[in-house]
Amino acid sequence: MTGDKTSVFADDWSGEMGQRWLRNVDHFEAMLEPIGTALLDRAAIATGERIVDLGCGGGATSRAIAARVGPQGAALGLDISPDLIVAARARAGADFPALRFFCGDAASAVLPAAPYDRLVSRFGSMFFAEPVAAFRHLRTQLVPGARFDLAVWGPPRDNVWMMAVMGVIRAHVEVPPATPRAPGPFAFEDIDYLRDLLADAGFARVDIDDWRGDQAIGGPGRTPAEAADFALGSMSAARVLSEAGADVMAAARADLERVYAEHHDPEAGVRLGARAWLVTAA
Repeated sequence: MTGDKTSVFADDWSGEMGQRWLRNVDHFEAMLEPIGTALLDRAAIATGERIVDLGCGGGATSRAIAARVGPQGAALGLDISPDLIVAARARAGADFPALRFFCGDAASAVLPAAPYDRLVSRFGSMFFAEPVAAFRHLRTQLVPGARFDLAVWGPPRDNVWMMAVMGVIRAHVEVPPATPRAPGPFAFEDIDYLRDLLADAGFARVDIDDWRGDQAIGGPGRTPAEAADFALGSMSAARVLSEAGADVMAAARADLERVYAEHHDPEAGVRLGARAWLVTAA
């Protein structure tokens, strides 16, 4: 990738954001597991396939892919964060002989043992500054006609789990308005834009399912206090609170805990609405 926006997001994920994710990896993976399972079920992965997991994070999706392809296949977890790749390898251990991990920028990396049969990504594809060029490059690392299966976030207004945090943050500090289609969690919220960029990247067929459900903030069973600690300690949007000082952070945390208490179940934890697009492109 090239350009200023690219370097900002690459630096974030190879540095601070990757470290934030690692510190909270179990909570992130528990929170996202329902969408990850829906993505893999829809992908209908077959035994023996060779698959790249783009933006693998702590490796939960990579391990699930490796279990589905079996020892006859291969799974490669790809992430730009060196810290997350080290952790993903350690978490996989020797239990998945078909699984390997590789640290690199997906927009330009030449993958070991390419070409692969398919690419899967659970929320790892929305940070490219030049998504068309990135997806075109990734196609060169796969067999001709390979299928991409992606989970990306739908519109922010339908992701109450994120809007609740942002509402609290904006009550305490000024937050610049989001730039539509800029690299970030909601880069692909507009499905017409998403279809167009995938077509420009060379995909003739694009199919999108609408996933809706609840997010268990920090994973099932978290208390409002634990969920607030997770959200403010892991989400990049909370950095502006840290910069505003300890008093502002404490006040925001108290407000967020009160919001979460309204959505708390002792067994299920803090649950708020979420919407994602499950995308297949070929």
